[in-house]
Amino acid sequence: MKIGEAKAPSDEAPYVRFQSPIRNQRGYFTGVFGLVNLLARNGKLTPEQEHFRRANNDWYNAAYPDPSTADPTVYDHKLHPGAAAWFKSTSQHLIARVDGYLEILAAHGIECRMIQSSSPGRIVYEDEHQIVVIPHENPP
Repeated sequence: MKIGEAKAPSDEAPYVRFQSPIRNQRGYFTGVFGLVNLLARNGKLTPEQEHFRRANNDWYNAAYPDPSTADPTVYDHKLHPGAAAWFKSTSQHLIARVDGYLEILAAHGIECRMIQSSSPGRIVYEDEHQIVVIPHENPP
């Protein structure tokens, strides 16, 4: 898969995540939204990219639940170290919009990979579109 291009998830893997192939300072893999939001916080986005990010972040916020609203501890680093959100592969309307985020990352030379799994970790949150898991693989 090329940088900036998402392919359709396979029917065999029920969960899909887009993430950096490089661990962050905490030892985890930052997801696609976190990567683009970090570029925005650092003032690296063009006006067009920032417009896309804001409009699509708003769309995602309206399209499916924020796990931390349902459970404020879901991303607590002590209770759920490395907690990471995965799309359910059945949520194609959500996955389809990731392409624009991948294009932004590609324009900045930041790699982001699509990972598929049938068992990405211990589930600590679930709704009809996503799960949040503590990954099986612990950071170094």
